[in-house]
Amino acid sequence: MENQDNQINIELSAEVAEGTYSNLAIISHSTSEFVVDFVRMMPGTPKANVKSRIILTPEHAKRLLFALQDNISKYESQNGKIKVPDNGFVPPVPMAFGGGEA
Repeated sequence: MENQDNQINIELSAEVAEGTYSNLAIISHSTSEFVVDFVRMMPGTPKANVKSRIILTPEHAKRLLFALQDNISKYESQNGKIKVPDNGFVPPVPMAFGGGEA
């Protein structure tokens, strides 16, 4: 619901506020939407489950990209560069999708 100053009143339930831990995001897209699956991989476990799926329009996906870039820049200016493995963004284990196991 919008108030008179064109600001949105956003409510956060206690359950949603707890958050869902994810250590892998898988992104796919079509001509009309971007799908971001958040996955939790556990060490020594051959199977990983999608814990949350977010579906965005292309415009919102680009807004999310800009917001993440801005926040990462602010984080790194306060905490130093975030290190990523030399293999870039490749998942550390082979993955299979659907009903099969990884």
